Amino acid sequence: MQPMRIAIIGQGRSGRNIHGSFFQSDLNTFCQVVCIVEEDELRRTRAKEEFACDVVADYTELFGRDDIDLVVNATYSDMHYAITKDLLIHGFHVLSEKPFGRTYHECMDLALTAKQHGRIVAAFHQSLYAPSFLNVKAIIESGKLGQIQQISLKYSGFQRRWDWQTLQARCAGGLYNTGPHPIGQALDLLGWDTDTRVAFSSLKTVLTSGDSDDYAKVILQAPNKPVVDIEVISADAYASDYVFKIYGSKGTLMSTNEHYTMKYIEDFSAYPARPVQRTFLSDEKSMPTYCTETLTFREESGNITGSSFDVGVRDFYQMMYNTIFNGTPLDITPEHAAQAIAIIESAHADNPLPVKYL
Repeated sequence: MQPMRIAIIGQGRSGRNIHGSFFQSDLNTFCQVVCIVEEDELRRTRAKEEFACDVVADYTELFGRDDIDLVVNATYSDMHYAITKDLLIHGFHVLSEKPFGRTYHECMDLALTAKQHGRIVAAFHQSLYAPSFLNVKAIIESGKLGQIQQISLKYSGFQRRWDWQTLQARCAGGLYNTGPHPIGQALDLLGWDTDTRVAFSSLKTVLTSGDSDDYAKVILQAPNKPVVDIEVISADAYASDYVFKIYGSKGTLMSTNEHYTMKYIEDFSAYPARPVQRTFLSDEKSMPTYCTETLTFREESGNITGSSFDVGVRDFYQMMYNTIFNGTPLDITPEHAAQAIAIIESAHADNPLPVKYL
């Protein structure tokens, strides 16, 4: 297999600890890092040792090179749009970290720029390949839960932050930083319905030292689709019970990223519907009683192997490889990423937070 030659811009937690870790892992059999872009001298020196590749201080030093198949833009969030667009104009295929842009307009401008220059652009929604998410999709599609009524996604915990990811000026905060994961998964479960709208949203600053959100509640609705309840909250000390909770007409699924459990009625025909009784319910002695019946649930549970940080990364890069070298259409398009940003943009517009840091 011809290797896909990679340049990474940035050696922070994403560029080094997610993308870089994958490239150096046993899961990577088809990517080769040929250049690292990093403005910090100590990080450049370390990257040269770790990846045994070229290192440069500025991304513009990539211009004119013909030995790069894909540039990974892992810069600060507020820099994603401008740098990605510049790279596309200069002839590179680009994979941008999330958020793809600050606004829907920026995202769609990147999609248009890519088409105008015959390039490929994508946003790194690797959580759509997470084994836990794919397991949830498979169970929903199996019909075991019946007609899905509500989808809840919880990407929460209890933590305080004080880094750049807490600043509105950096296009940061919980919803821009973490939000693309559950929002992308929610939109995927809704079939990327373009009529999806924000029915309710609330953003707050609770524990962070910065001025952006660390409490985000977003409820999505689409015509004839389940309600979707999304939480990205840094003030939830009991968040570990589930990441996904699916409510169906025949049962319920709860899943973390490591384990799932579900209860459902396997055959509802064994429980005929009761006719409505317009008057009070009572027993044979005319004592008031309540609607009660015994339902036998089937229970299933299992462990999940792999995560969005290993298997998910591998499968996302496999998609990029197939598109760049084989012309296979992207499964996760820039238009998909733009749709996720439109949700985030709408929530911020409805919940403006005071800007304290410029």
